[in-house]
Amino acid sequence: MAILIGKQSRIVIQGITGREASMVARHTLDYGTPVLAGVTPGKKGQEVHGIPVYDTMREAVQEHGVDTSLIVVPPAFALDAVQEAIAYGIRVIVVTTENIPQMDTVKMLALARQHQVRIIGPNTVGMINPGERVKLGSIGGDHPERCFVPGHVGVISRSGGMTAETSWMVKRAGFGVSTSVGIGGDALIGTTIRDLLELFEQDPDTHAVVTFSEPGTMFEEQAAEFVKAGGFTKPLISAIAGRFTESMPEGTVFGHAGALISGDTGRPSRKAEKLREAGAHVVDRYDDLIAVLQTVMTAKEAK
Repeated sequence: MAILIGKQSRIVIQGITGREASMVARHTLDYGTPVLAGVTPGKKGQEVHGIPVYDTMREAVQEHGVDTSLIVVPPAFALDAVQEAIAYGIRVIVVTTENIPQMDTVKMLALARQHQVRIIGPNTVGMINPGERVKLGSIGGDHPERCFVPGHVGVISRSGGMTAETSWMVKRAGFGVSTSVGIGGDALIGTTIRDLLELFEQDPDTHAVVTFSEPGTMFEEQAAEFVKAGGFTKPLISAIAGRFTESMPEGTVFGHAGALISGDTGRPSRKAEKLREAGAHVVDRYDDLIAVLQTVMTAKEAK
């Protein structure tokens, strides 16, 4: 088992005829993930790597019963794509698009909450379930198996690149991944660390979770409150990058739109403090993930 995606997922790619989406579709198929349909207005009748293309989500749903969407479209069209996906019953949506106008993001996230639809992103590398060889997004590139091997550790990362790196650290520690999720680098996203911890708690195939965090937002503090309240009871190992940013001028943005410190909000030191108070294993150096994970998992297996 895993969370959110698996062999049961019936996948459609919105914007599939674009250059990036076409490349992602190729890598997805090569990994073994079935993609049933693509949607690009005005391109009906075409095929992308053997995947039939339709003008509308309505046609894709009617023809293939799709329920999971990967959205790879320009920023100006992202809101329309999400609205169309939700209108035709899509339950899980991965939005890879970055630089979406903020008001459009607010609207799409509000609509998703209203219809109880799960959005990963925007500005996400995607997610992967190595045990069933199912991935959505550019995560893992053309050889996901280099970093992602099946196992019982969930991975949550705010950084796209560090989603793979952290999963590779899990592999180096001698373990594998149940599901690895890049939640997106923006301040406004559909699924937070806390949300995923709730899902991982319910997944019997996930025995522990590793998170990679950055400065900015209250995501880690919210996750800490959830853990402290007993919402997540499995081992949690956290790496928080960017301690140097606390000595920089307030309001400086570091890399991602969400990596911004304002007052006490977003400080890596505060995130670490709150997570430690909740019982998480917070590493001081990223390389320490391997030893801490080995210790935690050995102790868990001994019980």
